[in-house]
Amino acid sequence: MNQPEDPWKSRWDERYRDEQYAYGEEPNAFLKLKLENRIPAKALFPAEGEGRNAVYAAQLGWMVSAFDISEEGMKKAVKLAERKQVEIDYRVGLLYTLKFEPASFDLIALIYAHFPGPIKSEIHHQLVDLLKPGGVVIFEAFSKRHLDYVTRNEKVGGPKDLDTLCSIEEIRNDFPDFEIEELSEVEVELTEGVYHNGVGSVIRFVGRKK
Repeated sequence: MNQPEDPWKSRWDERYRDEQYAYGEEPNAFLKLKLENRIPAKALFPAEGEGRNAVYAAQLGWMVSAFDISEEGMKKAVKLAERKQVEIDYRVGLLYTLKFEPASFDLIALIYAHFPGPIKSEIHHQLVDLLKPGGVVIFEAFSKRHLDYVTRNEKVGGPKDLDTLCSIEEIRNDFPDFEIEELSEVEVELTEGVYHNGVGSVIRFVGRKK
């Protein structure tokens, strides 16, 4: 008997099935800025979709792993990596099934890695366990205030349920043993592919694990 299709997975497979890259092929601007002066080491990109950020980091010399629930996203990421002549270790599945080694990454980049509200904090905690002491999290995602923005302009994209969106308080709670280098809620104008276009509200966080 076939298992019922996961609607969350189906949604992302459908979005990534198009030939065009949903969020473009260029890296996120905040990530690009924060990687500029860092010495390349070992990085993990959760919920990485079509690979634009992971591939960029690999171009800078990082040893990159990434994962997503979407096989279609992985296919596009692998194609992009081949085109840019870099290699990334891309896995498909839920985090707990992927067997990454604890305390094995120097950097975790969470760029619009929106997880469902009921499991969001749990996944963040699991990711912290994969980060070495002294390792860094770079985070950008839509804030809870973003609901007002996406209501006015759907082209800016982002989740439309409050629990999936983020707050500064949630980030403090999910990453408690971190030295905070940056934590703010800001308004940004996005031009990322088809699905991130317009002004939105985001949480930005850079923290170092103690």
